[in-house]
Amino acid sequence: MPSIDSPRPDDPRVRAARTKRFRTRRALLDAADVAFASHGWANARMEDIASAAGVSAATAYNHFPSKHALLGHVYSPLIQPLRLEAERDIAAGRPMVDALRDQVKALTRITFRYRPLTAAFWSAVQDYTIRVGGPADPSDDIDPRTLAPIPASIQVLVEHGQDSGELRRFPNPHEVGGLIVNMLLIRSINRPHEQPAVTCEMLLTVMFGMLRPELLADAGVDGRPFRDLI
Repeated sequence: MPSIDSPRPDDPRVRAARTKRFRTRRALLDAADVAFASHGWANARMEDIASAAGVSAATAYNHFPSKHALLGHVYSPLIQPLRLEAERDIAAGRPMVDALRDQVKALTRITFRYRPLTAAFWSAVQDYTIRVGGPADPSDDIDPRTLAPIPASIQVLVEHGQDSGELRRFPNPHEVGGLIVNMLLIRSINRPHEQPAVTCEMLLTVMFGMLRPELLADAGVDGRPFRDLI
């Protein structure tokens, strides 16, 4: 039984503490967004981010236990709408080819628009993957792959398309999502001046070459049904 002196949830002191914590967290995320985009993964330090947010390094680590976790939380809002859109497309009975095409277009635009931040995120993912020596663990709340699961929206659409018979059953959704997202992130770093339309066409050609190869076979002599989509 709580102490009679314990503050209630509606106590002004509780509300003030909650508001302060929210504002501190928001300040850290905003400062981290700028730092990672400006200085990259390796050169953005938690201490500098904390200073820019007007708090101590200890406070920053209290909110985000590692730099990996912080960057995961910074990147997550960019991709959350894509998972919601995938779920809406499935609920509406939209053709999975169209839904997947739009998902890849949206992901390509995001990585192009936020290229420096995406490069930092990809570096964080690679660093964390090497540290843990394996795939993402859904229970790991500091893994950037778990906090910002970029392949998730593609995976859920591929799974639905395979179950409905719209797509070939091989490769499995996990492999398809990982392959397409890895290819996207690598190209965003290695080809910084590549236009989104070029990247998008390559990704869609690879994906549907696996899942709906007849789309390419029926595309005429040049076999480019996804040209100039963006």
